[in-house]
Amino acid sequence: MKSHRKYLWFNTPHRRDYINITPAVELELRESSIKEGLCLVNAMHITASVYINDDEQGLLQDYDEWLEELAPHEPISRYRHNRTGEDNGDAHHKRQIMGREVVVAVTDGKLDLGPWEQIFYGEFDGRRKKRVMVKIIGE
Repeated sequence: MKSHRKYLWFNTPHRRDYINITPAVELELRESSIKEGLCLVNAMHITASVYINDDEQGLLQDYDEWLEELAPHEPISRYRHNRTGEDNGDAHHKRQIMGREVVVAVTDGKLDLGPWEQIFYGEFDGRRKKRVMVKIIGE
C-alpha cells in the first residue's frame, strides 16, 4: 500500500470564507499515482472545516447566513470561551456543525464524488495562516 500526504495552506482575507478545494485535492491524487483507495481531507484547525456540497453561490451564501444565525459572532460576550481573551467562540461552534473532515473513495485514479459534489474548506476565524491535510492511501 502507498500513501501520500500534502498540506494545503490558507490565509483568507475575511473572517469567514468558503473555498472549493476540489482541484487542489485532485492534483494531489494525480501526484500520488494511487488508483484505488481512500482520500482523507481534514482541517488542521479548530475554527475551520472541510465538507462536501454543491459549489453554487446561493447555497454558499445560505450556509454563511444560516451559520451566523446559529452561532453569531457578536456579541462576543455570549461565549464563555471568549472570556479567555479570544473572540472566536462562534467559529468553534460553526466548525462543529460543518465538520472536521471528509473521506472520499478513490476509484480508477479519480475522486469518487457524486453529481455536483465538491470539497470545500470552510474558514470561520480567518485572516491568519491555517492548513488542511490531504492524506491518500491505496494502491
